Amino acid sequence: MNPTSIQLIGAVLFALAVLHTFSTKFFEHLAHTRPRHAGVWHLLGEVEVVFGFWAMVLMVCMFALNGKQEATAYLDSRNFTEPMFVFVIMVIAGTRAILQFAGALVRLVASFLPLPRGMALYFLVLALVPLLGSFITEPAAMTLAALMLRDTLFAQPVSRKLKYGTIGVLFVNISIGGTLTPFAAPPVLMVAAQWNWDLWFMISNFGWKAAIAVLLNAGCAMLLFRRELGHMAARPAQAVPGVPWPVVVVHLLFLLGVVVFAHHPAVFMGLFLFFMGFATAYARHQDRLILREGLLVAFFLAGLVVLGGQQQWWLQPVLMGMDATTVFFGATALTAITDNAALTYLGSLVQGLSQEFKIALVAGAVTGGGLTVIANAPNPAGVSILRSKFEDHTINPLGLLIAALPPTLVAVLAFRVL
Repeated sequence: MNPTSIQLIGAVLFALAVLHTFSTKFFEHLAHTRPRHAGVWHLLGEVEVVFGFWAMVLMVCMFALNGKQEATAYLDSRNFTEPMFVFVIMVIAGTRAILQFAGALVRLVASFLPLPRGMALYFLVLALVPLLGSFITEPAAMTLAALMLRDTLFAQPVSRKLKYGTIGVLFVNISIGGTLTPFAAPPVLMVAAQWNWDLWFMISNFGWKAAIAVLLNAGCAMLLFRRELGHMAARPAQAVPGVPWPVVVVHLLFLLGVVVFAHHPAVFMGLFLFFMGFATAYARHQDRLILREGLLVAFFLAGLVVLGGQQQWWLQPVLMGMDATTVFFGATALTAITDNAALTYLGSLVQGLSQEFKIALVAGAVTGGGLTVIANAPNPAGVSILRSKFEDHTINPLGLLIAALPPTLVAVLAFRVL
């Protein structure tokens, strides 16, 4: 390894950004204790701002050391399709029409389960919705599940243990639940075309194992918290007007179009502009669009893309020095401090890897995708939607890590033992 000055600076800033994500509660505390500069402390306490902020610092350093041309050339070389896609899919999936459809589907399935309704709904939000992520994409599944939990389970005061236990299972299940198809999970997307992984390959090597882990995680959480789930079956006190089914169908078609053209930003951004026009024309069937939340998440991911581009010099040698078993556990651990899609992308650049190594790399990357906010692209979306229900409007990163360890262990066993 012979890193350049910018690469060294990028690695240091990346480490500071990771440390910053674990320190957001400290900045929120400063905002309350030092109101004179509360705005700055609130800004630094926003998890979604962290990587965008440190990416800005990196670009300032690059402008100062290498000049405008090289700095802008580096930015132009980055692929921001994923941040744009997550923004669009969050906004569309978070509409009243889509939530009405998803809620109706979950309630329909819940009616067939031999369980109390609150327990059945909780189980399905943590199991069925993450598995649906294999078809509607993981960011859309995260948005739906988080909004449904916010408006049902978290609508009334619940224990801190339940809050963290729920998001721990949700984040892990979303990460592994998108592996039934080759297009829904970001770390799979990075390698599927390069390695010729089709639908049958994903189901036979990942999907069925992931489904077992998802069902087991959701079932254990349901049994553990069964005494606190009764109110989840209650209808909201102020039910919003229902959306006519023709409008729901149009929303679903927009969602489908964005998913189909997920790799083509010119197409899905065009569809999004048409969607905005439709939403304005039928404003009476819309709640507030989650534009702010979507933009913050996109900013987070864009910052991760900018900072992550300077980490290849140390990540790639670390990964390539491992055998298949080691790379599985190494990728699981590394995912906690970097985006899992970045890990698999680096693996796709190396020629001559065995099939066993490739499977282990991707399996490890998705297994560790629930450990931290930065581990998996949809996680910031879940944090953005649910954090208002937590103390100080902050999800403690250490609390998330501890809560995600048991379901992560289940995923480890599913991918390594089954």
